[in-house]
Amino acid sequence: MEQRIAIVTGAAKGIGRAIAKKLIAENYFVIAADVDDENGNKLAVEFGKDKITYEKIDICNEKSVQKLFQKVIKEKLRIDVLVNNAGIIRDNSITNMPATDFDTVININLKGTWLMCREAAKIMKVQNSGRIINISSRAWLGNKGQSNYSASKAGVVGLTRVLALELGKYNVLVNSIAPGLIDTPLTQKLDKKVLEKLVEAQPTKTMGKPEDIANAVAFLAAESTQFITGQTIYVDGGKSIGSNII
Repeated sequence: MEQRIAIVTGAAKGIGRAIAKKLIAENYFVIAADVDDENGNKLAVEFGKDKITYEKIDICNEKSVQKLFQKVIKEKLRIDVLVNNAGIIRDNSITNMPATDFDTVININLKGTWLMCREAAKIMKVQNSGRIINISSRAWLGNKGQSNYSASKAGVVGLTRVLALELGKYNVLVNSIAPGLIDTPLTQKLDKKVLEKLVEAQPTKTMGKPEDIANAVAFLAAESTQFITGQTIYVDGGKSIGSNII
């Protein structure tokens, strides 16, 4: 079976790495786009150069994004799947948040995703096929101390819905995934008591795993998955239904 071509941003570690690993297992060739040279360069060693390549990219830089897509098309001739996973947090109450922290989060989480989507859309329209999967967050519904992050992820959900309307007639399906509390290096750095409180607030009383997000991505990316577009799938242990919110 011929390899499909996927670009995954933020693929060097955490959820992005799990997504890349899952797609490789599903016979994709993955272009891992990240700024993390140390972990990014390890990917080809671990999974093989015939399955993955690392490309350093600043997704906030328009020219950098354009060059990435030009290179992928030149070498692979097509792009079947784009997964916009890259993102950061800069948490603080709004009264204590520097404007630079708002700008940085919006630029990476929303503008960077928009730039990647725009270049992918140009190619996928011509191909008359494609999948765009944006990693949002349950936080788009609102989290204290995350006015910048929640706003950026709400923007991603809105962007997803618009692109689904614009690209549907070209056989390009656009969806988002909203992870909840996931066991990543970031959550592992939380104070133990804070983390215990967050887990207790989960209806499942557990954290999710990066593989849970990767499985959802693989489902939405699959050629067999049709007639699903403009949707946000919550992978959050039920937290989004409002149970035990703290």
